[in-house]
Amino acid sequence: MSPGSRCGNTALQMWNPETAKDKSSFRNFTSGPLLDRVFATYKLMHTHQTVDFVRRKRAQFGGFSYKRMTVLEAVSMLDGLVDESDPDVDFPNSFHAFQVAEGIRRAHPDKDWFHLVGLLHDLGKVLALAGEPQWAVVGDTFPVGCRPQASVVFRDSTFQDNPDLQDPRYSTELGMYQPHCGLENVLMSWGHDEYMYQMMKFNKFSLPPEAFYIVQFHSFYPWHTGGDYRQLCSEQDLAMLPWVQEFNKFDLYTKCPDLPDVGALRGYYQGLIDKYCPGVLSW
Repeated sequence: MSPGSRCGNTALQMWNPETAKDKSSFRNFTSGPLLDRVFATYKLMHTHQTVDFVRRKRAQFGGFSYKRMTVLEAVSMLDGLVDESDPDVDFPNSFHAFQVAEGIRRAHPDKDWFHLVGLLHDLGKVLALAGEPQWAVVGDTFPVGCRPQASVVFRDSTFQDNPDLQDPRYSTELGMYQPHCGLENVLMSWGHDEYMYQMMKFNKFSLPPEAFYIVQFHSFYPWHTGGDYRQLCSEQDLAMLPWVQEFNKFDLYTKCPDLPDVGALRGYYQGLIDKYCPGVLSW
């Protein structure tokens, strides 16, 4: 299938999030055909994502001994993954990677590293293909070790059985953190963001700091979109926030049933991979 015209995917046409699709139709967590699946995923996530769980997962996957493969081999693996937390799409995640990358490429033609971030950002979801449950891989992230704030998806109906919220160390607004400690010192719920960020560091990707930051926090919607958790942020976090928000325009609003012609795009992205993260990598 060639790139779809409904998403503005012609070679010379600038993708425009204002016109591609009504923004209000995205991230609808109150109705829709996928709502039951989405709610069930978040219920499991918000029950089992605890300080202890996150620490165990970071230790389990921190050695990057799961698999050796190239970036494009990882992209191809996502042909077999449909994100159960996403209320907007029901097609494989590999297409989403190219949609985001191409949206960024058209809007920011001079920032090739940013194009590559679009392709890379969700590759940590290979964890789901390694046998991890989707609630430990996908979905919005949030800090563990403190009380969830108002804009966390399904906050009022999914955290009742999380043991950390019965622990006085973890159940206040700041929990185990100091004010403005910086998000680099916050233990985020475990998933593809943190895994991919750590994988990029382990394999010494030669991308700018903004790229690493976007990958690490792109699913932290309660922060970059909800405006919560500012009490944990450092000046560095606030300086990086506009980059995450700019990326989010493409991560969210390029979702479209017209799927990209992946074969026609591989050559360009292979060139970026060769520049910034070549060869067979440790996952």
